[in-house]
Amino acid sequence: MKSLLSPKPGRATTGRIAGVSGGRPKETGAPGALASFVRFVVCGGGVGVLSSAAVPLLAALMPWVAANALITIASTVLCTELHALFTFGTGRRPGLREHGQSAGSATVAYAATSAAILVLHTVQPSPGMLTEQTVYLGASALAGIGRFLVLRLFVFADRAPRAAAIQLPVRPAHVSPVAPVAPVFSAAA
Repeated sequence: MKSLLSPKPGRATTGRIAGVSGGRPKETGAPGALASFVRFVVCGGGVGVLSSAAVPLLAALMPWVAANALITIASTVLCTELHALFTFGTGRRPGLREHGQSAGSATVAYAATSAAILVLHTVQPSPGMLTEQTVYLGASALAGIGRFLVLRLFVFADRAPRAAAIQLPVRPAHVSPVAPVAPVFSAAA
């Protein structure tokens, strides 16, 4: 069974990043699943930390809700760019389709974490901060894994046409098999 997270086929690229040997392009591939996941966490986490610092600074100039919305939009666009170029190694900048799908997956992840907190408050009207953080971080981790899978398998999946499968010759059913012929040896040899 082939893994859904197998690395994408290699691409010929040029430049310092991919490495050039003797002026010829070096064959490189997209990063594997584990490397992509680590990059996803680092990029997303790094942008998240920067965003959490930017919201209060921007909130000094406008209402907090507006500042949060602007930073969320900017950070989602930035993360989509980073994920296309670095995390999943597509070799190109994302288009509107990728930005829209990435924003959609971020919206679903936001809804999932919000739903988890709402369910917690329904089940336990006054949860402690530790319980609330545990539920939120658990839901965020699951939503992040789900988002990683959606981005890797659908949004930034290699859309290059696959090579045609090799066709093996098939003997028609109406032809009877021929008995093998014994080799003929000559005494003159």
